[in-house]
Amino acid sequence: MKIKLSLFFLLLAAWSIEVEAQEKKPLGLQEAIELALTNGDEAKIADEKVNAATSELKVTRNSQYPDLRASGQYMHLAEPNITGALLPVGDGNGGGAPDVDRVMIGQINASIPLFSGFKLKNLVQASENRLEAAKLNAVSEKEQLVMKTVADYVNLYKARQTVILVRENLKSAAQRVKDFSAMEANGLLARNDLLKAKLQESNVKVTLEEALKNERILHYRLLTLLKLPEGTEIALNEGELDMAPVSLSDSLEMSRSDLEALRYQEKAAENQIKVARSKVFPSVQLIGGYVAADIHNALAVTNAINFGVGVSYNISDIFKSASDVKVAKSKATELQYSLDQYADQLNIQLKNALEDYRLAIKKYEVYTESKEQAAENYRIVKDKYDNGLVDTNDLLEADVQQLQSNIDLAYARAEITQKYYELLTAQGTLTNHITQ
Repeated sequence: MKIKLSLFFLLLAAWSIEVEAQEKKPLGLQEAIELALTNGDEAKIADEKVNAATSELKVTRNSQYPDLRASGQYMHLAEPNITGALLPVGDGNGGGAPDVDRVMIGQINASIPLFSGFKLKNLVQASENRLEAAKLNAVSEKEQLVMKTVADYVNLYKARQTVILVRENLKSAAQRVKDFSAMEANGLLARNDLLKAKLQESNVKVTLEEALKNERILHYRLLTLLKLPEGTEIALNEGELDMAPVSLSDSLEMSRSDLEALRYQEKAAENQIKVARSKVFPSVQLIGGYVAADIHNALAVTNAINFGVGVSYNISDIFKSASDVKVAKSKATELQYSLDQYADQLNIQLKNALEDYRLAIKKYEVYTESKEQAAENYRIVKDKYDNGLVDTNDLLEADVQQLQSNIDLAYARAEITQKYYELLTAQGTLTNHITQ
């Protein structure tokens, strides 16, 4: 008896774990977007790129600050021969030279850049422009992540609607086979018509399995994107996919962060031209230092403070800088052409997105009518079939048309939302829409 009770509680615990693992998680589209921006790899990578650009700017700015170096040396000497005019005169027994067996030297040097042909200034400005470009690219990459989340969410909705509609159609097909089997058994229906109904039922079963496979793949894809536990079953909020059509004009303002990022990269390229030109100027530094030395039994130096101005000039840079400037100009020109080309592509993308959104609205209107027409058509064909006016092929074809019209309408409903988000992405206002 105890064994049976233990087995019962074990099965009960396993069942509870399974039910908990399969517990549905209500997930609206807005919440899915927030999870993607918080947990998504693309969002984290974009943030890290901004952090890297920020660190690079700090490194560049540090080159403007003084350099301070400290060094020390200790050397042990093995019976050196020491001569010099400053040494004391000996007594003839070799006692004039000091017994030097070790040397210690310490020094601190500082240098402050005063002028470098505006190289440091332009390097800092180039890093600042690259940082702004990185921030704008991060916004653009996160908008693409949001659009990817919307597409996965909508596709999962489509897949589930397909499963629901095909299951309903399979019930109708199974009932038709059952009815036809009874009619065929009573000699009221040709066996060929029964086989046609069974064939359609088999085809619907295959369609259902394919729909279930697509639903599982899209569900797992959304789980992976949002970094949710694998056992989570997402329950979609279909209400967030009901978006009222918006009337839009042909002229929409575009504010793309990725295009603005290219403009900042262009400014950074112009700064690099100035950096290349700075090589023809000398470098001027304010230098100073402190030296202390101790030559055992011979010499001690303390409080040796020095300061002055250092000037360096690489004469060969006069000839080398011309090539550097030419390379920098070529990169800046290439970036300008790329910017113009990308701007044209974005304008085309915005126009396509606007037309796709309008088409999605039209499709929904047409498919709404088509659903009603398909339902009415099936009713009429079914009535004619019951009265022997049409054959089985007409009945099955009308049934398939009705199923397809239902699927098309479900898809069109969700595509209005998806195409609207795609339009906002093309326009560059998706981030503002989400935050509002």
